[in-house]
This record gives sequence, structure tokens and C-alpha cells, in this order.
Amino acid sequence: MAMHLSGVCCSTVFGYRRVSTIRAVASEDFATVKTGEEKVKLGGSDLKVTRVGIGAWSWGDNSYWNNFEWDDGKMKAAKAAFDTSIDNGITLFDTAEVYGSTVRRIFINLLFLLHLMPGIFSNAHNTYHCIFLQLSLGAVNSETLLGRFIRERKERDPKVEVAVATKFAALPWRLGRQSVLTALKDSLCRLGLSSVELYQLHWPGVWGNEGYLDGLGDAVEQGLVKAVGVSNYSEKRLRDAYEKLKKRGIPLASNQVNYSLIYRAPEENGVKPTCDELGITLIAYSPIAQGALTGKYTPENTPTGPRGRIYTREFLTKLQPLLNRINEIGEGYNKTPTQVVLNWLIAQENVVPIPGAKTAEQAAEFAGAVGWRLTDEQVNELRSLASEIQPVIGFPVEKL
Repeated sequence: MAMHLSGVCCSTVFGYRRVSTIRAVASEDFATVKTGEEKVKLGGSDLKVTRVGIGAWSWGDNSYWNNFEWDDGKMKAAKAAFDTSIDNGITLFDTAEVYGSTVRRIFINLLFLLHLMPGIFSNAHNTYHCIFLQLSLGAVNSETLLGRFIRERKERDPKVEVAVATKFAALPWRLGRQSVLTALKDSLCRLGLSSVELYQLHWPGVWGNEGYLDGLGDAVEQGLVKAVGVSNYSEKRLRDAYEKLKKRGIPLASNQVNYSLIYRAPEENGVKPTCDELGITLIAYSPIAQGALTGKYTPENTPTGPRGRIYTREFLTKLQPLLNRINEIGEGYNKTPTQVVLNWLIAQENVVPIPGAKTAEQAAEFAGAVGWRLTDEQVNELRSLASEIQPVIGFPVEKL
């Protein structure tokens, strides 16, 4: 369990320092099983986590989620989502140093440009440091919020255990193992913790990946983390990272990738089979396709903000037959579509989905995805129906 720190600490803003057996279960004989009672080991590490976690991408964000706004009402809702998750046995929370406010949108645009035209920006890293500094100072960082929520919960329940996972941003001016340790310590400062359960490389770097992996190993040996993982890593990069850490006797615990019933690229590009072969847990982000699989959205009611340009009216029209079948299956278990699609992922084995929770109601719903299982026939039927739908475009760094 992570330990809290108190007092003033120094943090950096992207380089600048500042102070601050599967069977059908009829609904009538379904017995509720708290998520916390079903923990699984994360890869070859000693860390055990709940079968479902909570993604905190939206907490503090005003660039992709929350209709470009973050206010006190949304913060209270996020806090309620956190507490409800704990109350229902979900104790794994995934965040990142870049989650929160407008900084994420600018940083992703920069990442894409660096990937496509690296020569243009080769001498401009100081300028971009300044941009990130200015944008970040007013941000509500997801790590900061999560740390606050944990502290407030511990005041009421000192024995509560929370597993925190956060991530290192492989920005192009960050080089060497020390950059990982520095960023991790800054994350710990924002979280108010002395260590975290899982530290991940958020995406492959344009360069410097060997040093980043060295930094992960150093973090384990210094007791700053219990386990380490990667995110958005291809099969080749995954194997390379696994072998490099193995030489130090450190298991690569996880690879966090985009994975859902309608985005099954990890099965097709070798990532999921490689995770299974090497004993690396696949952590699935966007497991409900950013809400598209919940049944909330229809061709007449598309998502707001950037998601509306991904999950369009045309896409949602093609999705309806699958959603109808998901709903029918759920009725047989007294389960919602959201719980069915999360259970579908859990049925793939070696998968821990981390849907994002913005409200207490969502958190409580996610907890109902465990304690029961779809039949093999239902799993295969849903896969077959989903295969008829052209998937949306994933995060480009998956192919780096």
C-alpha cells in the first residue's frame, strides 16, 4: 500500500522545477461478489490488483472530456466516483502526469508533429518547455486530484488500501534514466505518496527508450514503485522491454493499450498473444469505447466534444445491431450493456479493464462487471457481431 507524505515539495512541469470455468448465471441465482474479493496478480510481479480498475483521464481535464470545462461540480462528482469505487471494492486507479486541463491537447499535437516531422523541431525544445510551463501552471492535474481524494478518504478510513498506477510522459527532450526518476518523484509529490504500486511508460519515445527502461528498473530498486509497465507498446517493443528488464530480474508487469469489443487491434497486431506468452497483464484503456458501447449514445444522440468526431452518427448507426444484442444478453443476467462489455474483456483472460468514472453511478455500475461470467458461446457471438464493424482509428503511437 502506498504511504502518504505531507508538507511542501518541489515538482517539475515537464522539465522546469517549481514549488508546490465460464458458465451462464441466471439473474435469480446471481450472488454479488465485491470486486475487491477478486484480485489478480499483475504479470510476473507480486502486485495484486482488482479485476477492474478506474481510469482517471477525465479528472481535471478540459480538453477532451467534460465539454471543455472543469468546475467544482465536476470535482465533487469525481470525488464521489472515487469513494463509490472504494465502497464497491475497486481499489486500482490509473492516472498520468499529463492528465488534466488543456496541457494534454497541446502535448498530443506536439507529439504527432514530432513523429511526422522531427527535423523541424530538433532545435526548439526550450521553446516547448516554456509553452508547457505556461499551460500547466493553471491546470487541475489528475494526479493532484487523486492524491487529494486518497488523503481525504484515509482521514475517515485509515486502513483503506488504494493501488495507484501512474505514467511517465516520453517527451522528446527527456533523455536518460534520470528523467524517469525525476518525473516519478514529481508524480509522487503531486500524489502526496512515498511510492506507487505501478509506474508505466505512457508511450514509446521517439528516442531514448533504453534509458527509460533503465529508469524503470532503478525505480523498482530504489523502492519507489512495486511494479513497472509500459503503455501503447507494439509487440516488438514489448518483447525488447521484457528482455531488458528481465536481465535485472525485474518483471515487466503490464502493457496498457486501447482494447474493447469494437477495438481489438491488440489481438490482431500480436500484442495480446505476446502478453499471454510472456505473462504480462494487458491493461485495457477505453474498454467501453469512450461510452459508445454503453448504449447511451445513438445516431440521434452522438457524444459531445471531440468524441463526436470519432463516434459519428454513421458509426453509431452501424453499431446498433451489436448494442441490441449486448442489451439482450445483459437482460438475461440482470446486467447493463456496460457490465456486459467489461465482462467480455475479463473473459479474454489476463486483461484488467480500466473504464473512466466521472460519477458515482458509473463507478457503481463498473463494479457489477465482476462476480459472474458470460458463456463461451456469448463471448464468441459478440466477437463475431463486432467483427462486422470497421473499428475507429486508435492512438498513432501504437505503431511507433
